[in-house]
Amino acid sequence: MAIDMVQLKSAQAKLMQSKLMQSEWVQSNQRALKIAAGVLAGVFIILLALPLFINIDKFRPKFESVLTENLGRPVSLGELSLSVLSGSVSVSDLKIADDSAFSQSPFITAKSLKVGVEMLPLVFSKELNITGIVLDEPQITLIEAANGTWNFSSLGGASVKQQPTSKESGAPQNLTIGKLEIKNGRMSIGNANSSSSLQVYDNVNAEMTNVSAKTQFPFKLKADLPGGGTAEVSGNAGPLNPSNSARTPLDATINVENLDLASSGFVGPASGVGGLSDFKGTMNSDGNRVQGVGKISIEKVKLSPKGTPAAQTVNIDYSLNADLETRSITISQGDIGIGKATAQLTGKAQTQGEAKVLNLRLNAPNMPIDELQAMLPALGFTLPSGSKLQGGTLSADLAISGTLDQLVISGPVRMSNAKLVGFDMGSKLGSLSSFGGKASSNSDTTIQNASLNARMSPQMTNADSINVTIASLGVVTGAGSVSPSGALNFSMVANLETERSEARAERKGRDDRGGIPFSIQGTTSNPTFVADKVGLAASAAGNAVQGAISKKTGGTGVAAGAVGGRLGRKN
Repeated sequence: MAIDMVQLKSAQAKLMQSKLMQSEWVQSNQRALKIAAGVLAGVFIILLALPLFINIDKFRPKFESVLTENLGRPVSLGELSLSVLSGSVSVSDLKIADDSAFSQSPFITAKSLKVGVEMLPLVFSKELNITGIVLDEPQITLIEAANGTWNFSSLGGASVKQQPTSKESGAPQNLTIGKLEIKNGRMSIGNANSSSSLQVYDNVNAEMTNVSAKTQFPFKLKADLPGGGTAEVSGNAGPLNPSNSARTPLDATINVENLDLASSGFVGPASGVGGLSDFKGTMNSDGNRVQGVGKISIEKVKLSPKGTPAAQTVNIDYSLNADLETRSITISQGDIGIGKATAQLTGKAQTQGEAKVLNLRLNAPNMPIDELQAMLPALGFTLPSGSKLQGGTLSADLAISGTLDQLVISGPVRMSNAKLVGFDMGSKLGSLSSFGGKASSNSDTTIQNASLNARMSPQMTNADSINVTIASLGVVTGAGSVSPSGALNFSMVANLETERSEARAERKGRDDRGGIPFSIQGTTSNPTFVADKVGLAASAAGNAVQGAISKKTGGTGVAAGAVGGRLGRKN
């Protein structure tokens, strides 16, 4: 019993000792926590107070000097403020001057600029080491001169006045920026001394890392396009060309969606070209030559001022080479697909001042007409009301030359085994008294073969050497024009099957220059057929002379045919 009491008292003593130790540990840790909290609070207060003791604005000349020397342009900064917690210096205003040959207005302005700096060297050694730059909502203006020089060509380069050496200014000879960002910017692009409005790209966001004038650096850029759509470009650029930064080597991937061609600035409004385009491709430049490969798809294509958007999508696979010195582009591959119809576009494009001058050739053999039907509205071409082309093929070998707003397209065009459904050529001709009901009527016009030489320009569309063979009707030849408003002016001659069979014996052995002349007037949607009375009179006179000479010469020939042909031909 006595032993149990001793053990109980010993256990109680140990418990009291343990509680005492726990109490002391808690009190000790509470003191440590209070001390740590006090230290942290002190550090936080010091960090908050540092900007009060470090006059960061005194570094403004150094900032301006570093940027001016590396950009080769005068740079002015507003008031500087320091954020120790984020390790950055904020600038209330930024202006980078333009090349004086272009403008006295700023090249870049930004309301806000953040510059990341290494804090320890700045606090303890007063050294300025830039780790990153963020331009918030900058306004950037890019201008191209008539000789192809851009206003950013002289950035960092030789055309700038000599700046103080790095030894005098304390600035590094080669500035390397860990990260350069542009956020929510606006970029305006245009030509110097031009009356045309600048093309504006909104929501420009760009990011470049390890930026240096002497090494290659990765970049990515995204922007909203004029009139809608977006563009994304990413790749590697550099080293910077010291004499012309526009000639800096570049390897990039380009992705464009919903580009509005009419609003893009790539084509003038007078050209009438329009549509919504998607584009994916690559671009590789050594600073002098550019190689480009890619695919383009265009919806709602429009190719004429009088045209309307087409329902068919146009797809293009291309490969090109550009010479930056001569400002010329050579298209080595331009495979065009319109459904099952294919064509090849090759040639050159040359920039002359603001104008883009084309010298191209379009080779389009045996294209199914059913695929091309939907493209006719885009060309501003209207068929007679209620009719449509069906079946057969169309071939063309066309030269395309001139500026984009004054293009001239010329060359031979051929059509085979097609049908103009809903248009009765026979009834149109048969209604003329000069045809005397000899033209057979059919609800559709079947074109066995048709050929002509075309010349299309903004001023007029001309068709020469027209030769059309129409089933059950005969051969129609002639020439004429279509005005920009669609007005027709054609002089034609019809050699009908019935007429030819009736007169074959009489004309045998003579130079056959017969046929019934007529003209086509009205519009492309509502053509009218008119008897050519002058042509008929000349033809009748010719036939009379032929008959008279034939009687005296025994119908042999050559002289009769020659004289009769002269009288029967329209000049």
